[in-house]
Amino acid sequence: MENTKKAHIAGLRAIKQEVEPGIYAWCSCGLSSSQPFCDGSHRGTDFKPLKIHIEERKRISWCTCKQSEKAPICDGMHKKLPGYIPPQH
Repeated sequence: MENTKKAHIAGLRAIKQEVEPGIYAWCSCGLSSSQPFCDGSHRGTDFKPLKIHIEERKRISWCTCKQSEKAPICDGMHKKLPGYIPPQH
């Protein structure tokens, strides 16, 4: 079943993380308090966690805006959302 509602925007920045091999459950609803991972907060919605299998240790930029077309990987879509403020260098 395809979700007809948009996910809650959990953040306007990617979470960059070194991950070990394993299976990860990425939060697709945006309601988890354990971003970017699912904590079961989607219960009662049409959303389900997206499971991703990592085969080797690597650095991942997890999407937190939940709008990425490459979910669960950040594609920069958060930069187009209202409220985004570019980092100051």
